[in-house]
Amino acid sequence: MRRILIIVLLLISSKALLAEHITGGEMYYTYEGMINGQHIYRVTLKLFRNCGSVGAQLDQTAAIGIFDQGTNRLIRSAKSFRLVPDPTELNLTDPGKCITNAPTVCYQVGFYTDTIRLTPNSSGYLISYQRCCRIRGIQNLIGSENIGATYTAEIPGIFPGLTDAPVNNSAKFNARDTVIICGGYPFTYSFRAADPDGDGLRYSFCNAYVGGSGGNNGQAMPNPPANPPYISVDYNFPFFGNAPMGNSVTIDPNTGMISGVSPSEGIYVITVCVQEIRNGVVIATQRKDLQIKAGGCSLAKPTLQPSYITCESPSFSFTHPDNPLINTYHWDFGDPASGALNISDLQNPTHVFTTPGIYNIKLVANRGEDCSDSTISTIRVFPGFFPNFNSAGICITNPVLFTDSTQTNHGVVNSWSWSFGDATTQADISDIANPSWHYSDVGPKTIRLIVGNSVGCIDTIEKIVDIISKPPITLGFRDTLICSPPDDVQLQASGPGIFTWSPNINITATNISSPRVNPFITTTYYVDLDVEGCLNRDSVLINVVDHVTINALNDPTTICLTDPVQLNVSSDALKYLWRPSATLSSDTAKNPVATPTGTTTYTVIGYIGSCSDSSDVTIITIPYPVANAGPDTTICYNSSAFLHATHDGSSFTWTPSSSLNNPRILNPIASPSGSLAYVFRSYDTLGCPKPGVDTVVVTMLPRIRPFAGNDTLVVVGQPLQLNATGGVRYLWSPPIGLNNVNISNPIGVYNSEVDSIRYLVTVYNEIGCADSAFVNVVVFKTNPYVFVPTGFTPNSDGINDVLRPIAVGVERINYFRVFNRWGEMVFSTTVNGAGWDGRINGAAQGSNVFVWMVSARDYTGKDIFLKGTSTLIR
Repeated sequence: MRRILIIVLLLISSKALLAEHITGGEMYYTYEGMINGQHIYRVTLKLFRNCGSVGAQLDQTAAIGIFDQGTNRLIRSAKSFRLVPDPTELNLTDPGKCITNAPTVCYQVGFYTDTIRLTPNSSGYLISYQRCCRIRGIQNLIGSENIGATYTAEIPGIFPGLTDAPVNNSAKFNARDTVIICGGYPFTYSFRAADPDGDGLRYSFCNAYVGGSGGNNGQAMPNPPANPPYISVDYNFPFFGNAPMGNSVTIDPNTGMISGVSPSEGIYVITVCVQEIRNGVVIATQRKDLQIKAGGCSLAKPTLQPSYITCESPSFSFTHPDNPLINTYHWDFGDPASGALNISDLQNPTHVFTTPGIYNIKLVANRGEDCSDSTISTIRVFPGFFPNFNSAGICITNPVLFTDSTQTNHGVVNSWSWSFGDATTQADISDIANPSWHYSDVGPKTIRLIVGNSVGCIDTIEKIVDIISKPPITLGFRDTLICSPPDDVQLQASGPGIFTWSPNINITATNISSPRVNPFITTTYYVDLDVEGCLNRDSVLINVVDHVTINALNDPTTICLTDPVQLNVSSDALKYLWRPSATLSSDTAKNPVATPTGTTTYTVIGYIGSCSDSSDVTIITIPYPVANAGPDTTICYNSSAFLHATHDGSSFTWTPSSSLNNPRILNPIASPSGSLAYVFRSYDTLGCPKPGVDTVVVTMLPRIRPFAGNDTLVVVGQPLQLNATGGVRYLWSPPIGLNNVNISNPIGVYNSEVDSIRYLVTVYNEIGCADSAFVNVVVFKTNPYVFVPTGFTPNSDGINDVLRPIAVGVERINYFRVFNRWGEMVFSTTVNGAGWDGRINGAAQGSNVFVWMVSARDYTGKDIFLKGTSTLIR
């Protein structure tokens, strides 16, 4: 068990050592003199750790390696520097009122220091330290959680003419490390260094190094560190060592000031190299590697693009993102010729520039207020840029010629980037004005041209060119009829290219797209289309006849009056004309639909060119038999209706017939189970094969459900509001005590002569159907009171199972409460008649005495308060 525990502890310890926590670091030194021919340097390693990191703490010791820069050889065993003193914190606690949602900027800083002795040489020395691992989620690195870091310092060797170069104090970065950067906003960040020797300093971005990862025998802190040269980290495109925050962020080589527009929110590794220059010679390069966080914060600083351009019109709409810290905007468009329109206080203004040219734009935020700031930009205004191109050739056998036809009002068109949309290759591009391309397959190709001019305008245009194996021919028809002589017909063909027709017989021209022909016999004409050597052929058949045949079918035809009928002809005609046309769906269709108003003879004429023929068809109409099922009727629930039909036919039928007492008579009795429609059909033998039809609807009203109200108790003189429901009209009986017997809600008042009364209320619906219900009223000869039984037996026999209040002459129960012998309330209600079933939380109680209290208000408005006891009997 102890061995297993040791292994587990080692695994946990190993995982802790590899945990991500490195945030940055640098190394520097000071010269302390010479002893026995060796120079003495005090070397300091400065490491940064994120205050919020859950990774390993800073190590108590650091393994420092010293390498000969000429041979990259470790000159001695690694030296162990101790952490002195305890780590300190760099914390930016007050970002100021001109920023919102500021990120936490806090570094834990540890210093490791000791002295080393080195014999001067010509190549100098490299001091290095390696540690794994960097923190997770670094935006500009690939797989940052598995990448370590290497920190170095260079001690110069003896240069020709600079024999004192090893007597050197390294440049030391001394700018403030706690700076807030907001993603997407302009910023500055100083990597300034100082050199005690007065050497010149030159700054640049450089590659961050890996170190202390699995590639170094799996050691979190290699001892000794790996030999140089060191490998760069893998940057995540579009970031690089010389552009660690993208191309919008640069470093001043003279001051070490980083400036530009921050990329989006995230963490970025930045490594800055500073060269020490003495007498024009670079004697050493020192490095600082730091992870900078761009937060999701907002600054009270206006943001503009570095430059704008408008090539479509002199009008341009500027937009500025919402910013909770900016209260006012003041734009100066740098266009004084526009007068008062040169300025705007809108967040997103539009300005029309007076003349083409380049203008300087200035935007001031919070002008005259706290957190006021400004920014400038330029806009190039050169309206009148119209990209376009033409193409010639669509056949796969020939190259397609592309011609730029872009127009510009300013400058000259001077750049082209073509993409020909050929999916078979990646070489389908060109940067000349008028290229050509030979496609290897057919189909639609998307051509894209990005074109620019000498004043900075650039735009993109796309067109689709359909590459074909042969040119398309579109014919107006493929075959037709003419009557000869003397008819002719115009052939119709369309498509890109040159047309040739054959044979050259009875044709007006053979080299146009739409010649006229008048052959005397049936002839096939062929058309050939030539598009730059790309050929296609099609044909048209001209059938020639010398007469028309037409024959109207189904003559004569008998139909029922008002019915439609389709007329049909057998004919080889090309056009038709029907007469009379008033009752036809179309007078030019071959087979129109006729709806005659009486017996009608229709004539149809068929045409082939100038040839024609005609035919007649007669439609005989017979009126429908008259059928009248009688008026609709409404009946009471579960009752019958008398039907009354009339007709002029020879026979009739009723459907459905199952609920009729005799469907063979005109006046049957209907007894439906609900509302039902009965269809009456009349037939005759006069020629109309269809019956006359009529429908009678028997509507059965729903069953009346009378309700007179619940039985009730009153006291003498107490007004009782009765309420009946279920109908539209009511009649109460007997009338004793009631103020109105013909309404649903009469009021009853009773004297001492009445002990009880049973009312019958008759309820009527809208057609006089009726049903009735009863209600009992018991009259007490007492004052208003609430009666509570002195005992109850909750044994589920339906008799006295519940302890409940019985209110007489009471308007409402304020409360009825039951308490056990310990004064705990076991039941409460405000409903008259609701009561306690002898259970507490579902558990049946044994025999015992319970206290009740009741508060009520009687019908006169007086309060009633009573209390007493009741015995639960089991």
